[in-house]
Amino acid sequence: MATPLLIHKKDIIPVKPANSTPFEVLSLSTIDNEYVHESHFEIVFVYKESNNTDSDPALVIKEALSKVLVYYYPLAGKLKRETDGKLRITCNADGVPFLEAYADCQLSSLNYLDGIGSETLKLLSFDCPSESEYGYHPLFLRVTKFSCGGFTITMRFSHAIFDGSGAVQFYKAMAELASGKSEPTLKPVWERERLVGRKCEDLEFPPIGRSLFASSPFLPCTNVAHESFYVTEEAIGRLKMSLSRELEKTEMENFTTAEILGAYIWRSRARALQLSFNGKTIFCMTMGMRGRMNPPLNAGYYGNAILYSPEVVLTTRDLEEFPLSKVAKLIKESKKSLNSGSDFVQKMLDKIETMLQNHIKDENARGTSCMALTDWRHIGLLDEVDFGWKGVVNMVPIPWNNLLNLCVLLPPCKINYATKGKGGVRVLVTLPQAAMTKMKEEMEILNQH
Repeated sequence: MATPLLIHKKDIIPVKPANSTPFEVLSLSTIDNEYVHESHFEIVFVYKESNNTDSDPALVIKEALSKVLVYYYPLAGKLKRETDGKLRITCNADGVPFLEAYADCQLSSLNYLDGIGSETLKLLSFDCPSESEYGYHPLFLRVTKFSCGGFTITMRFSHAIFDGSGAVQFYKAMAELASGKSEPTLKPVWERERLVGRKCEDLEFPPIGRSLFASSPFLPCTNVAHESFYVTEEAIGRLKMSLSRELEKTEMENFTTAEILGAYIWRSRARALQLSFNGKTIFCMTMGMRGRMNPPLNAGYYGNAILYSPEVVLTTRDLEEFPLSKVAKLIKESKKSLNSGSDFVQKMLDKIETMLQNHIKDENARGTSCMALTDWRHIGLLDEVDFGWKGVVNMVPIPWNNLLNLCVLLPPCKINYATKGKGGVRVLVTLPQAAMTKMKEEMEILNQH
C-alpha cells in the first residue's frame, strides 16, 4: 500500500433482538466446552462496489442483525465458564456489539483483501469490550464502508457458540432477512444435549510424553508471521499425479485435495520449523459429523459438530524420508474411523467429556509439533449471500497468534477468477517469523512447472 489505511470509527452500540426473546440459561455441548473452542475467531466478508447507492449497508445489516437475533437469541446473551468448569450462556437480550466504520480508500487498492498483509487486515478487526462478571459476548459485528461504495463485514465469534458451518448458517439467515424475507429458510435449533458425552472412570489417556515431541530451535517465540499461499488447480493436479506414480497399481488411491495438501504442508512445516529428526510430530484433521449421527443432527443445528480425526504420529525423520504418497495414505486411513458412524462419535464425546471433567487439557493438540488442518472450502463461505449489494467476492480470516499449529484451507478470491481460476486453494499458515522464509520456499515449489 502506498498510503496507510485510515479508518474512522463510530461508537460501539448494542444491537438487541427486534422482538422479545426467552430469558434462560442454556448449557452447551461437550465439543462446545473444549477449552480450545473458547477462542474468538474473526472472518471478514468483502463486498464489491455495486449500483445500489440508495441504501446504507451499515443500517441494512444492523436492522437485519436485530431481526435475526429473534431466532438466534442466545447470541445476544453472555457466555461464561462457571466454577464447575462448564460453559453456559445467559440469554438476557443484552445485544450484540455493533461497530460502524469508514475507510478512506477503495477496496480495489487493497486487491479486495486478497493476499493482504496481516497487519493491515487486523485494522478491520473488532476490539472486544472486556469481560464482565456476567461473562462475555459470544458475537460481535462490524461494517466498514469504503470510498468506492464497497464494504466489509467483520464477524467475530466465540468458537464455543458455533463452528464454521454454524457461522455460515447464521450469516445466511441474516442476509435473508436483509433481503426482505419474513423469516430464515432454515430455522435454528439448539439441541446441544445431542452432543454431550459421559464421564468414563476406566478411560485411559496414553499421552505422548513431552520429551518425545519434536522440538524446534524457533520455539517458543514471540515474533509470529501469517501467510496466505495460493496453490493453483494445475499444481494440485500435478501433485496428485506425482503421488499416483509413487504407488503400485494395487495400492492406487483416490486422494482428496485436503489429503495431499495436508501431507505436503505437514512435511513442509516440519522442514520450516527444523523439527528434531528423532522427535514425534503429529497430524490431525477436523471432520464434520452432522450426518454421522444416528439419527442425524437437525439441519438447523448451529453448534460445533466437528471432531478431529485420529492422530497420525511419525518421527520427523519418517515424515521426511517416507514417500509423500505414504504420508497421504496414512492421513486417508486415519479418517476412516470417523466413517464408522455414531459409535465412534459417542466414544470421542465420552473421551472429551472425561478429559473436561478431570480438567485434562489435550497437550497433543496444543503441541507445536502437531499440525491440525481444517478445510473451509465447502461450508459456503463464498456462496451468493446478498444483503442487497450482490454476492460476496472474498472471505478472509483475521490471523490469530495463539494457534501456531493450525492450518486452514480456503476457497480462492472470486475477484481473481479470471487470472487465477476458481479451482485453486488458499492455504493460511501461522509460524514463527524465523521459519516463514523456508515455508514460502516450500509452497512456491508447488506452483512451479
